[in-house]
Amino acid sequence: MNMSKKLAAGILVGMTAVAGNAMAADNTLSDTIIAKDGKEMKLEQNWDKTFPKSDKVDHRKVIFPNRYGITLVGDLYIPKNAPEKMAAIAVSGPFGAVKEQASGLYAQTMAERGFLALAFDPSYTGESSGEPRNVASPDINTEDFSAAVDFLVTLDNVDANRIGIIGICGFGGMGLNAAAMDTRIKATVASTMYDMSRVNANGYFDSMDANARYEARRRLNEQRTKDALSGSFAPAPGLPETLKGDEPQFVKDYFDYYKTKRGFHPRAINSNGAWNATSSLSFMNMPILAYAGEIRNAVLLIHGEKAHSRYFSEDAFKKLSGDNKKLLIIPNANHTDLYDRMDIIPFDAIEAFFTANL
Repeated sequence: MNMSKKLAAGILVGMTAVAGNAMAADNTLSDTIIAKDGKEMKLEQNWDKTFPKSDKVDHRKVIFPNRYGITLVGDLYIPKNAPEKMAAIAVSGPFGAVKEQASGLYAQTMAERGFLALAFDPSYTGESSGEPRNVASPDINTEDFSAAVDFLVTLDNVDANRIGIIGICGFGGMGLNAAAMDTRIKATVASTMYDMSRVNANGYFDSMDANARYEARRRLNEQRTKDALSGSFAPAPGLPETLKGDEPQFVKDYFDYYKTKRGFHPRAINSNGAWNATSSLSFMNMPILAYAGEIRNAVLLIHGEKAHSRYFSEDAFKKLSGDNKKLLIIPNANHTDLYDRMDIIPFDAIEAFFTANL
């Protein structure tokens, strides 16, 4: 048995152990499975995405483990009349979103264009397992991308040498970190990227100095003490339920996506909840783009001209080396326009990039 078959068998055995009889004859998952940590997971079987279902692709829900024993849940989009072997793309983000939002839209659209695509919920969020809930980690969330690659290489209809990833918003930064580590990722797109390490350590536009960073650490560790004494995890502030009108424009843009019919989803932290308050501690000490300059495979960075976060992609691009890296600035677009605006997201350019590099 070759290594590919061994990995495939391991995934299948793991899935059987995790899900019991969860796999039906039609390859769909039942609505209840037991994760590797023993927790019961309820999976939604109805189409509950924020975008319409395409009649050009087949869709099914899948599960797969990461190396930390967390069971990830994804949506697999396969082109109808697909060839026997395809290039595949794993998609995740934005930070605080679920696969039923922007990442699913990207995945379905790429499947319409001939790629097998997997949109997945990161660890601790959405339908994926992991306790406590609503925690982010630069290490584990980077691993989530590699776990998605692990899953894709076991599929009979995927060419293991033609796998790429798309990271949106905060998972654009995580995607670049994964690409620097995982040489199996042959092409990476980071759309409307956030560098979560930088923004947590330095604040927006690098407004925090060492003293401000120390004070932030002090407050967060004070919260850790309170959490330890209470036996629970306090949430950080989330988006407001209503706008007063004097918020920064980017907060209004986030509200317009996450808190309205346009993009609201009950499982998304940014729509209905908040991150664990102390999650940012690990990001402050672990710069995820430290080795971005060592990425040898192709990278495409996409950002809106008017996005408050544009400097993250521009500065990340300066770190990249080689002649297979590109920065694409979309005229007049803001940060969240690249979440779901089909007339703005440059899918033709994304398709061309993956076609050329996968």
